[in-house]
Amino acid sequence: MSLKFDRILLKLSGEALMGRLNYGIDGDTVKYIAEEIQTIHNLSVKIGVVIGGGNIFRGVSESAKDMDRVSADYMGMLATIMNSLALQNALETLNVQTRVQTAIEMREIAEPFIRRRAMRHLEKDRVVIFGGGTGNPYFTTDTAATLRASEINAEVVMKATKVDGVYSSDPVKDPDATKFSTIKYLDVLNKGLKVMDSTAISMCMDNSIPIIVFDLFGKGNLKRVVTGEKIGTLVEG
Repeated sequence: MSLKFDRILLKLSGEALMGRLNYGIDGDTVKYIAEEIQTIHNLSVKIGVVIGGGNIFRGVSESAKDMDRVSADYMGMLATIMNSLALQNALETLNVQTRVQTAIEMREIAEPFIRRRAMRHLEKDRVVIFGGGTGNPYFTTDTAATLRASEINAEVVMKATKVDGVYSSDPVKDPDATKFSTIKYLDVLNKGLKVMDSTAISMCMDNSIPIIVFDLFGKGNLKRVVTGEKIGTLVEG
């Protein structure tokens, strides 16, 4: 089977791990995501993963409104590490070798992020999960995803969401919303579309890394994207 992408950065939202729950981590959903990753790992795709933390704590959430922004953001980073460990466990249950690297050192549970070590893990066909965001407050996990994608020489950032692409407005609220099959980075910024934050979009634009936004919960979609099927929305220059 021919591959369109050999090396990818998969961006998952923390909310994706909730499944049908209102909070936290749903074991069945994490297992499903791990199985989807396993299908492309079996094709020898080199995979980096960045996960958000919104299912546990988000620095700009209602629950953080009375908190110092820096402290709240650090709590959000810790939430992403919890999610990373949950995904690692699910993947290793499927015999997919995995390493978690964190931007905030916690050597007892994960490796610190070291680019050369991450590259070596990828060469050995290990899935590398990057936890802790960028390690800095005021930056989102979207920005962390594009940063890590640039560092590991990923060919594409694959943003897995609950909708099947980028729309002109929220398709849940607006029945007249139109879906884009392709869209340029500048149009995303100028139209204020909720694909990724502006820092992340700008970094992808500067480094010529395309973004594919697709529905995570369409079974087999991850495999379809890496083999070149046109699903979701392609954001490029």
